[in-house]
This record gives sequence, structure tokens and C-alpha cells, in this order.
Amino acid sequence: MTKLKIEHLHKRYWREKLDREVIALSGINLSVEEGEFASIVGPSGCGKTSLLNIVAGLLPYEEGSVTIDGNKVAGPGTDRSVVFQHASLLPWRNIAGNVRYGMELQRRFDKSAMRERTGHFINMVGLRGFENHYPSELSGGMQQRVNLARALASDPEVLLMDEPFAALDAQTREFMQTELLKIWAEARKTVIFITHQIDEAIYLSDRVVAMSARPGHIKEVFQVPFERPRDLALKRDRRFLEMEDVIWSLVEDKREHPGMLTHG
Repeated sequence: MTKLKIEHLHKRYWREKLDREVIALSGINLSVEEGEFASIVGPSGCGKTSLLNIVAGLLPYEEGSVTIDGNKVAGPGTDRSVVFQHASLLPWRNIAGNVRYGMELQRRFDKSAMRERTGHFINMVGLRGFENHYPSELSGGMQQRVNLARALASDPEVLLMDEPFAALDAQTREFMQTELLKIWAEARKTVIFITHQIDEAIYLSDRVVAMSARPGHIKEVFQVPFERPRDLALKRDRRFLEMEDVIWSLVEDKREHPGMLTHG
């Protein structure tokens, strides 16, 4: 069943310095199925984050439509949660308090449900025993786990992740990728994942959406053929490397505006 549907989406910005309109997204068409993990890759400035913010309801758009379960996205809603690059935890709240915070804002969970869900998702992300710790006492990877637990505890229909591991060192990043797959396998949320790393996109996803340079449009959608569950050793598999090279060649097109993208 289709969970998220984007049709003929266009997004424009007015650039004061240039005194002209800039087209950020042009003719985006994409459907994401319920429970699917879809990643979006593309050069810097291609509109990946703009697209995610439109789906989140944080950014308006000029043309087209965005729907979740057939309902038009017209602003933020309880059916979506966003995990940003930085955890943005409340430093004066302990871990349990931070996980509970999103539910408190929604006001659709009673105290008993919030207490139960807080414990459940802290356990799910592997932070049992850290409930009373504060963000300053945790590593960057652990803080992102809290960020993820907070997003999941709010019970969204769609989980939007904007380069959530970009600020982590390489070893922690790979560890978090494996942990995310375990968490996703249990939670089974529909996920839109933005990343600059092609290998990360392939490893995590059911499909990889490759975007062009600005004005951003979808160049191709790749079905990831590897069975789940997946191990990090998959990244050394010949078929994995071949797929990575194909996607890299597509998004690195020299005829387009150059942008930063990590190959591997």
C-alpha cells in the first residue's frame, strides 16, 4: 500500500542577491510504500533536504501534491517525525525526559502510555540504564539514538531522516547503520533517508532514489536486490560495489553542476 505519494512537485526560491528566482525542485514524482526504507542521494544543493522538509510540512511548495495515506501535507503533523543531523536534545532534561518530550507536545498519550513507550523505545535503541543520564554525558552516537527513540516514541506514519549520521566518525557511523537496520526491522516504519554516502544508502535501503543537480529532479530509482538482514560485510560484495559505481556515475555527471558526494 502506498504510504507517501509525491506528484509533479516543484519548488522555487527567490534569491535576493541574484534578484531572480531559483528552481530548487522540478517535476518530482515518487511513491513510497508502507514499511519501505527509501534513501535519496544526489549532489550538494540538489534539493534533497528541501524535499524532505516539504514532506515534513516545514516548507511550502508552489506546484504539485504531497500526500500521506491520501491526505494532503499542508504543514507539520503527528503522522511524521524528523531526525536531523544534530540530535538537538534538551540539555536540562535527562534521556527519559527527552524521549518523552515529543509525546508531551502531541498531547495524545496519557501519562501511563508515555511512561511505557519511553521505556520501550529506550530499550529498543540500546540505552537501557541511561534513562537518568543527561545529553552532555553521552557520546554523539548515543545522542543520536536518543533522537531516534524520541522520533519513534511519537508513533509517526513516516520517519524522515536528514543525514542523521553525518556528524559521526566513520566507525561510529557504520555501527549506527547496523543498529538502525535492527531498530527499523522491529519498528517497521516507512523511512525517507537523506544521505551523501552512496554505500550507506544501498546498505540501508529497499530503494535508492538518485537526484540530479539543481534544479533537482529524479534521474533514476534503484531497487536494492540484497536480502535482509544485512551485515556490514555486504559492502565488500562485488555486486554491492558494482551497484555503488553505477549510482555514483549517474549522480556525478560532469555535464551537471558539480557537488559533493561521498563514494564509499
